[in-house]
Amino acid sequence: MSSSKAASLAARLVEPNNPNRSRRDGSDEEDDEDAIFAELEEEIENNTSAAIRENGLQILKQEMERMKDMKANEHGTYTEITDEKDVVRVSAREPRCIIHFYHTNFKRCEIMDKHLAKLAPKYYSTRFARVFVENVPWLVEKLGIKVLPCVICFVDGVTKDRLIGFEELGNQDGFETAALELRLQQSGVISKGNPNALQPLFKVSSSRQQNDDDEIFDL
Repeated sequence: MSSSKAASLAARLVEPNNPNRSRRDGSDEEDDEDAIFAELEEEIENNTSAAIRENGLQILKQEMERMKDMKANEHGTYTEITDEKDVVRVSAREPRCIIHFYHTNFKRCEIMDKHLAKLAPKYYSTRFARVFVENVPWLVEKLGIKVLPCVICFVDGVTKDRLIGFEELGNQDGFETAALELRLQQSGVISKGNPNALQPLFKVSSSRQQNDDDEIFDL
């Protein structure tokens, strides 16, 4: 198996919203994923080791199911959650989740929306969502949200970090998306590359250790 070609195909497979992905004319996104999977499958089957072939094919099938499940759960897009119980379920279920608590009367919330919408397709393994504070009064009180915009980062159901207002982004409305991206990377809720993809086949970065003062978001 050509490791460079396999790595390239795998990157395209696990980043379905990557703008650099090529797509055949007239095909939809699912067809494109199936074509990439078939090509990567062929690469693995060409390997001379039967054990590697069998293991690699099993990993790819599992990865394909994982990606379809994430797509069904709105990964890769910046969506709104309106029900308070759904917010709790999403934050507890998703391995990585970013939730923006906003109000329509705040201009800076609109600015935050714009930047998060740009980052959502780039970090497919992280769920991005926003919540209108008037729809979730219990959560606003429980989480102690008093200043907007408020972006809370969850990792494995635990509140890892929160970004309040624009103080850490230069305290100005014209900050770059890259500044927010770097700040979120420091929280461990997003990371360069895909830390969950095809781990037995390709080297990945180590996961971030949990701090003792992490807040468990539990009903």
